[in-house]
Amino acid sequence: MATVSLRQEVTSLLQELIRVDTVNPPGNETGAAELLREYLGDHGVASQLYAKVPERANLVARIPGQGGGPRLILLSHTDTVLADPAEWALDPWSGEVREGQVWGRGALDMKGQVVASAVAIATLAQEGFEPGGDLIFAACADEEVGAGFGLQWLCQAHPESVRAEYCMNEGGGDRLVLGGRVFYACSTAEKMSSPFRIHVRGRSGHASRPGIADNALVKAAPLIEQLGRFQDEPEVGPEVEAFLRAVCGEVPTADRAVEAARAVHPLAGDLVEPLLGTTMAPTKIVASQKRNVIPARCDITVDCRILPGHTQAEVEKQIRELLGDADYELEWIEGQGGTRSRIDTPLWDVVESFVTEVEPEATVIPLLLSGFTDSHWMREAFGTVSYGFFPMRTMEAEVAARLIHSADERIDVDDLELGVRFLRHAAVEVGSLPSVR
Repeated sequence: MATVSLRQEVTSLLQELIRVDTVNPPGNETGAAELLREYLGDHGVASQLYAKVPERANLVARIPGQGGGPRLILLSHTDTVLADPAEWALDPWSGEVREGQVWGRGALDMKGQVVASAVAIATLAQEGFEPGGDLIFAACADEEVGAGFGLQWLCQAHPESVRAEYCMNEGGGDRLVLGGRVFYACSTAEKMSSPFRIHVRGRSGHASRPGIADNALVKAAPLIEQLGRFQDEPEVGPEVEAFLRAVCGEVPTADRAVEAARAVHPLAGDLVEPLLGTTMAPTKIVASQKRNVIPARCDITVDCRILPGHTQAEVEKQIRELLGDADYELEWIEGQGGTRSRIDTPLWDVVESFVTEVEPEATVIPLLLSGFTDSHWMREAFGTVSYGFFPMRTMEAEVAARLIHSADERIDVDDLELGVRFLRHAAVEVGSLPSVR
């Protein structure tokens, strides 16, 4: 298929998909799944909808493998975060193309990659592509909230629909210019999302007589300050080590890692800083619901991110040492993510070969995500090698970072086209790998 046709097709499909409102909650991703099923069916690709509840469907499509080779899943999610039209220059669900960019909620996170994956598998099918192992496209619900309707549920209830040796997902592909050199970041690991609550108790009373009460909010204040000042002992894991070696030309000691990265470029330091240990950020506090009632209880919610290879039990010990003998209760809310994939794999070679093709002087570097994606469900369920990579050359990484989950989200059509080219490349290269079964 001609490049111009790929460009037009992916742009048009993204416009349609943005116009399907899938803000989560409530999600209502079935409309998006049905749109994709119709598009794929028109191109001869069979797909199936899997839904825990009717309005929250996941779509899975495949080109069956012919030779027992490794399976590749192009993973994506169709839900988005909310959007306030009052903050936007254009309607968040217009899908309008303006100055070579498609505007709308989800354009970057991640309906752009959804439609690029759909166009990649559809055009390959039309060309008669026969991979050695299954080529799978999954457009899942519920990534933004993770309430058990999306990939997590598919891995449990319909594991054979998404089982694969390799996975290409969101989370990387940014083009970074650091110290005059060009790098493309490919995410290979992610920290564990481990939020917790601190419950502080006191005794309620009328706010006009504070001396007769024991104000839980006041007791919580020093704990919030201590949590906000927390700094973990830095360590350099394998992803950060490879990043530093590529960017800095050496691997500095953990206590000098941020300084060394910033000496190359401030952005490099900003990327490295949260990846050297556990981070804690108090984000919510709930106490009295009435102005004139002194609270008997204060709940502090803390966003906590833990490095792969470490546990909540280890971090809980750090929290208790930090807060000393204060009177409180600690409750872990969840623990998701904290997984990694190796870098020395055929899938890494696929990413490198594409970057070499489009920008020979560029280097691919691994990235540990401070947040997390659906990749961890694939790694945990099947041992899948899962990377995040959707290359963008036109929109600067710092601009894209400011637009994701924010107003005026948009994606360059040039980057959409590049993404389709990469996903087709990945499918063809993995599809030619030798049999693994």
